[in-house]
Amino acid sequence: MDASEILKPENMIGDSPAMRAVYLRVQQVSKSNTTALIIGESGTGKELIADAIHYQSKRSRQKLIKVNCATLHENLLGSELFGHEKGAFTGALCTRIGRIEEAEGGSLFLDEIGGLSLGLQAKLLRFIQEREFERIGSNQTIGANVRIIAATNRDLEEVAKQNLFRLDLYYRINVFSVYLPPLRERREDILPLANFFADRYATKLNKPVHRISTQAISMMMAYNWPGNVRELENCMELAVLVSEDGMILGKDLPPTLQVPIYGEIKAKGKLLRRVALIERDMIVEALKHSHGNMTSAAKELGITLRMASYKIKNLKIDCSQFFDLPNNKTSLKSFL
Repeated sequence: MDASEILKPENMIGDSPAMRAVYLRVQQVSKSNTTALIIGESGTGKELIADAIHYQSKRSRQKLIKVNCATLHENLLGSELFGHEKGAFTGALCTRIGRIEEAEGGSLFLDEIGGLSLGLQAKLLRFIQEREFERIGSNQTIGANVRIIAATNRDLEEVAKQNLFRLDLYYRINVFSVYLPPLRERREDILPLANFFADRYATKLNKPVHRISTQAISMMMAYNWPGNVRELENCMELAVLVSEDGMILGKDLPPTLQVPIYGEIKAKGKLLRRVALIERDMIVEALKHSHGNMTSAAKELGITLRMASYKIKNLKIDCSQFFDLPNNKTSLKSFL
């Protein structure tokens, strides 16, 4: 498929090569009823991929039912998935349909499927093979027309070798896999995501934020983001909350993003080094505004062109990187 034919789901942000490969996989699997397995670290957005697969499929008019397999006890999860009859166990005061029945005609998203107990894995395997099940406490077999979309942050093949996950179930759910890369492997997407979340929380908190400073951008680009997109979202919520004058500065970011150079300057408090850092940030901001035009930048800073040229040379700032700087704000119709 030609790159121009790859459609980015409306609920996704990012145009890095890694994400375009994801969009292609989503586009391919959405056209069928094939079981899909989404693989990725926590916080990468696996649920968004499940949304994209469902809402681009022929089942989009029906429900997408979501179950997190890692958050419920085995007994509760069994009832959650398959439902139960009245009196099936202590506390079962009435009949309850399960999430599989709720998803009839649509899709069932099983998040963190590696958290299923071996007993429930056997029941789920039978459902995937036969497309039928029984509620807990019942002998009546119920058929279901449901598509399975699963997700995991674990290496299920390795977990299966430890006898903690059924290998036959792994093969059943891993018909078509979608690998969702961590944020550190798609750094081109950090700034568009940061802009999006800054806009979101500026609106939610009714606090105007117009820009993210060069210093803050550099700190975000240098960070490894172990918590992925979820961590970036939390970071921007905090930054918007504490920011002043409509701009997010480096000091507004969480302590985990305070890279050594900034931490060292703050700790040692060397006046000349702190002044140089502040000067550099102000000059870079002015150059961004003027698209690399030193005359305009000097005017904005209130200094002479000669002084601006001296400081730019002394601070080793490359003006050419700001020539015709494009607007990097990201706007979306929706973000599920």
